[in-house]
Amino acid sequence: MKKFLKFVLLIIVLYFLLLIPIPQSQKEVQMASRNPFIWGQDKLWDQLEVSFKNAKEIPSGALDSIVNKMTIETDSIFNENEDKLLKPNDPFYTSIEKRFFNIAPLIAAQKVKSDWYIRFYNQVRKKMKNDSRSWDMGHELTRNLTYRILYGMRATVEEILLQSSDDQFITTTFVSNEPSVTPSVIVLGIEVHSGDLLISRGGAEVSAFISRGNDYPGNFSHVAIIHIDKETNEPYFVEAHIEKGVALASLDEYLNDKKLRFMVMRPRADLLQMIENPMLPYEASLYIYNESQTRHIPYDFKMDYYDSSAMFCSEVGSYAYKHSGIELWEFESTISSSGIINWLNDFGVENFVTQMPSDLEYDPMLSVVAEWRNKDILFQDHLDNAVMDALISRANEGENLDYNNWLLPIARTIKTYSFFLNLIGKDGIIPEGMDAQTALKNNDFVDRFNICKTSTESKIKSFKEENKYLPPYWQMVRMAEESL
Repeated sequence: MKKFLKFVLLIIVLYFLLLIPIPQSQKEVQMASRNPFIWGQDKLWDQLEVSFKNAKEIPSGALDSIVNKMTIETDSIFNENEDKLLKPNDPFYTSIEKRFFNIAPLIAAQKVKSDWYIRFYNQVRKKMKNDSRSWDMGHELTRNLTYRILYGMRATVEEILLQSSDDQFITTTFVSNEPSVTPSVIVLGIEVHSGDLLISRGGAEVSAFISRGNDYPGNFSHVAIIHIDKETNEPYFVEAHIEKGVALASLDEYLNDKKLRFMVMRPRADLLQMIENPMLPYEASLYIYNESQTRHIPYDFKMDYYDSSAMFCSEVGSYAYKHSGIELWEFESTISSSGIINWLNDFGVENFVTQMPSDLEYDPMLSVVAEWRNKDILFQDHLDNAVMDALISRANEGENLDYNNWLLPIARTIKTYSFFLNLIGKDGIIPEGMDAQTALKNNDFVDRFNICKTSTESKIKSFKEENKYLPPYWQMVRMAEESL
């Protein structure tokens, strides 16, 4: 009995010792000096929804005729400008943007939807990617324009897709058949070449934060570079994971790691470096493949792309190509909102001028080859984004992540166990580079996210039952905000 009491006493003493907070060292944080992009067009979104509801009341033949007339007029404007090299201040882009927004709710209301919106969207983004090669992508007005067009038109396309029946839903869109001489494989119907960058959206709660926690909120949270063996044609995906750092994944492993969407991007064949060495993408992918096999590269929670001793997911792609002479991320990603900065800092981020996955889409050095999405999963993507946008609003109002201090000893014990697992090459329960307090704050974030998500899903279900259509994204955000 005495031994038992001594053991209990020892446990109690250890527990209270582990409750003692460790003084936090002052972190040098790299701050951004930009302003977050703000749409500020709530009236427009509401009007688009009114247009959609009104269009549903128009007889099918008459609605088809209206859509046909509007699309012909818009095609005519595009055709007049397709071969012109336009500046970002040219009125063409704002005119096309406005017309596309006006047509979209009418197509969404069609019983047999025109596929014009997919074709036209791809034409516009190919043209903008081409025009932007001569633009100053670091200029705020240019950044705002490219974001409004490329992100705004995608969001519009997806609103139409979500109002489509299963047989009308378009899973894969092919954008640009950028030439490549490197080995290739087929991934979900898309020909992917060695050196291609696959930007995707994961299904974890933190994936939504990475996608939306940006001065230009996007749809993507992860970057992987594919390397295809010349001899065996076996594909390997080189990517950085929070749990284990930089590692390889087979095709099955890559696809089985929940993806809500992905986009294939490829270096432009007309780049000087590519003309001089068409196999450059293969060499870049081989280099990072070898790096991942010859040294342990932990995950970089600081998001410092200047330090390659640890890497976050975007850094894997940029590091590979930088070694081969191509500097990706034509402009640096910035995070300026105080709430986002505070929450990301709780996760260990110290660099808020960095490289974010979503911003890679706007890089003129790369062509968009194709994009894949699934209908049910696309809805989850929108739902998660809406919940995250609502949480970010709370963060920007001063709400902080927290944790139960009485759980700290348990978390520290788990962290110690995880540390020893890392020493023998295994993944810990708490990832390498993440301390016990951060792990507890991560749990707080996940709990907030899922509570809000459950309530928002219920509101969406009620909306759909009452209105007979899925609420558009801006309505989802309002429902999420009401759920907090």
